[in-house]
Amino acid sequence: MDINTINAFIVAQEATLRLSVFAGVFIALSLWEILAPRRELSQAKATRWTHNLAIVVISSICVRVLFPASAVGGAVVANQAGWGLFNLVAVPSWLAVALAVIALDMLIYLQHVIFHAVPILWRLHRVHHADLDFDITTGIRFHPLEIILSMLIKLTAIFLLGAPILAVIIFEILLNATSIFNHGNIRLPLGLDRVLRRLIVTPDMHRVHHSSVRKETNSNFGFNLSCWDRIFGTYINQPAAGHKAMQIGLNEYRDAKKTNRLASMLSLPFHKK
Repeated sequence: MDINTINAFIVAQEATLRLSVFAGVFIALSLWEILAPRRELSQAKATRWTHNLAIVVISSICVRVLFPASAVGGAVVANQAGWGLFNLVAVPSWLAVALAVIALDMLIYLQHVIFHAVPILWRLHRVHHADLDFDITTGIRFHPLEIILSMLIKLTAIFLLGAPILAVIIFEILLNATSIFNHGNIRLPLGLDRVLRRLIVTPDMHRVHHSSVRKETNSNFGFNLSCWDRIFGTYINQPAAGHKAMQIGLNEYRDAKKTNRLASMLSLPFHKK
């Protein structure tokens, strides 16, 4: 099967592939959270999940309306128009796919750092951090405006890279799956966690990022590959208070009615805090 046949298949099946992987990972990890939780949750799960999932639905609708072709569609356009690095430089297809996936993963790391560093962008991103608990729904809790801006950044990168279509679908599936995994309230054997985080971001590694301690909040920005935090000096191994005692969320938003309700989440970027 040649690359054009593969591309045609994944474009036709893109939505089904992404939804199937997302649903499978979400269901598996939700069961894992029940059977082997890492921390005791402080908020009622049913209420939190209702509102966290509601904002995901709104964000998904916004993206589909504004970007009906999605990121994969952007890769199709770049491929057909001959735009971007990998359409100008001759490299083997497999290498272009691998390099593009790695480059897009680094982009998400850098975007994450910037959303913490730039005040107006932090206003959007703090919706994600204001969750008072940390579980799989935290991994998909983002303000619609952040999701829209993230898509624009992603499309720009795809055009500049000339990212292969296969690379983009692999990246999109990985991004969805790892965002759920590394936000999981799941207990991993410590030895396994140490091995896994040499390559990928584990829940214990990323949980540090959701600490209310500012230094810890501004660390461990990676979503998939764990190397970026080590390379750029933003890695913290463990939270100072330990995983069970650490406080999740933001110090300025400790009222669940103001952080874990849909209306409050949508209005949070416009608060003065």
